[in-house]
Amino acid sequence: MSTNLTAPSQWAQTEFGLAQLGDQRRTKRLIKIAAGLAQSPGGTLPQAFPDWKELKGAYRFLEEPGVSFERVLGPHWERTQEACRQPGEYSIIEDTTELNYSKHPATQDLGVIGDGSERGFTLHTALAVRVEAWTLEQEPEGTLVGLWGQQCRCPRPAPEGETRRERLSRPRRTQCWAAGFKQTGPPPSGSQWIYLADRESDFYEPLQTCRQHGIDFIIRANHDRRLSGQAGHLREALPQAPVLGQTTVALRARGSQPARTALVELRRVSVGLAGPWRPGGWQPALEGVTIVEVREVHPPSEVPEPLHWILLTSLPCTTLAQARRIVGRYTARWWIEEYHKALKTGTGVEESQLERAYRLEVLIGVLALVAVRLLSTKLLARSRPESLEAARSFGPQMLELLEKKLGVPKGGWTNRNVLVSTARLGGFLGRKQDGMPGWQTIWRGWQRLMWMCEGLAILTHD
Repeated sequence: MSTNLTAPSQWAQTEFGLAQLGDQRRTKRLIKIAAGLAQSPGGTLPQAFPDWKELKGAYRFLEEPGVSFERVLGPHWERTQEACRQPGEYSIIEDTTELNYSKHPATQDLGVIGDGSERGFTLHTALAVRVEAWTLEQEPEGTLVGLWGQQCRCPRPAPEGETRRERLSRPRRTQCWAAGFKQTGPPPSGSQWIYLADRESDFYEPLQTCRQHGIDFIIRANHDRRLSGQAGHLREALPQAPVLGQTTVALRARGSQPARTALVELRRVSVGLAGPWRPGGWQPALEGVTIVEVREVHPPSEVPEPLHWILLTSLPCTTLAQARRIVGRYTARWWIEEYHKALKTGTGVEESQLERAYRLEVLIGVLALVAVRLLSTKLLARSRPESLEAARSFGPQMLELLEKKLGVPKGGWTNRNVLVSTARLGGFLGRKQDGMPGWQTIWRGWQRLMWMCEGLAILTHD
């Protein structure tokens, strides 16, 4: 499995070498652009290409016919989906974020985002992570496979006076949720795909799509759904559900709220969910959906909103151990939030000042994979700390530079030690109480290591 830590030129060749852009020269230019952005991420082409000739070539590439977001990323999506057909458990995590270019007023053809006063794109991402191990808290550790799929859109306001029937009949943003499974079909024997999504995905079609293609799901409920074959709604059934037991959930820091550990009570009940009306008639019910309620008990007085999740799932859940793993899988949804952070903060995707939206889309496509490269370093060190993939990927010259600068780490060049040493070049102190470095310090160190390698190559070049 690729660690995404190979040299920028090699990484760019692997990721973009099969892009079908109508002319092999365009593919070569794409590889050069990707390698430049990987070595010097920052969202802007002038930063990656200080040489005017190379910069002009990059701008010209973005104007070429046949170059699009989908064609740039297509080979990566196919490779990721094929990798997920190998035996194992895979989390397919979907979420949407907004890319805001309101501070670049010269950029034309952008969509309407936020409260309607801002301009930019919506980026809908499906991230594939292979589960490698489980912690004692029943949370999964994983390695990043890649982007299962991604859609970049320029949203437009809904037409004035639009009826509900008209809204349901036209293409809508919600249609992208779980849509990729319609093309891939079911997973092969021995491979389990589990679809993870937040409350925005709580509507009929994603549940139906997963059911039709043999894909498991964990979706956080947003609506108090009608139950099938009986009176009442979902939330009315929960108080009567049996309590399986208690567990803890580690909550990450959000806004002004610090990270903390919540003690929660778990309930479960199996229900049928009534089908909704759609143009053409009422849809069939979804039977045998398991509901897992996660409710915080004895929350601290300073917590404004105690933890309360209602999870819809297809996974078996008759024991406390099974329920804990369902909750653990859902908490791993933070992987896609980390991906968005890598894309925005790490690659600086919102910093570009290109003047047309279609040019930005192509650049976003390249930076989307640079962000995968960033996040992969963090997950690898956590899920396979004692393996040696990173050392093999770095090669002897880069390891020798690390040795000269920092010395040989205790235990040799394991994944953990390679990444910690790289992060130390980026300012990470590496004390016992510091834990593992984040992707930002790892990436700063990686950049410094690349500069050191480039300097050595210049000095030793005949």
